[in-house]
Amino acid sequence: MTGTFVTFEGIEGCGKTTQAARLKAALEKRGKVVILTREPGGTPIGAKLREILLDPMTRQLVPLAELLLYEADRAQHVAETIRPALEAGKIVLCDRYVDASTAYQGAARGVSADMVRTLNTIASGGLTPMLTLLLDLPEETSVGRARERALKAGAKPDRFEREALGFHKAVRQGYLELAAREPTRFRVLNGDRPVEEVEKDVLEIVLAGIGP
Repeated sequence: MTGTFVTFEGIEGCGKTTQAARLKAALEKRGKVVILTREPGGTPIGAKLREILLDPMTRQLVPLAELLLYEADRAQHVAETIRPALEAGKIVLCDRYVDASTAYQGAARGVSADMVRTLNTIASGGLTPMLTLLLDLPEETSVGRARERALKAGAKPDRFEREALGFHKAVRQGYLELAAREPTRFRVLNGDRPVEEVEKDVLEIVLAGIGP
């Protein structure tokens, strides 16, 4: 596989979606061929699963069912979008991937770490990112941003944005523990800064890994 796989992670409102889009634009200016995708929702089937997973009306979804829906989305996503792009030599930027399941369904929802790890491996076919950028900031700030963004867009907060602060704290801690266990893959960035400052750091880190 000749492509480059980079993922963005972090709690709600951390700025990962913005940074992924800015990185795509910066890399394309340098002549790179870039695919920007996301989980859930990186395929037509995934888009339907995303609707279920983020719908505030599905609050009764149990943790294991939630995890299995994410893994179904991931299996389709890897097979239909990510792996073909990597095999074609493209750069794939993905807004959330397997680490999100470890942090959200594992650390925060309480699903067994072994089960999450096993299902992640099955759904992804063992495909691991070259680099994972974790945008970290206090959960109070992050969730406040996410809810404000929803209101500005004229939308209601989604199922995860409505969770209590303790849930988001557990997700953040889960991410930080992951980063500590895999320091060669993860880069933790302070997301509580101006967008342009974060963008500069993201670009420098990625270019150091893939070349100018």
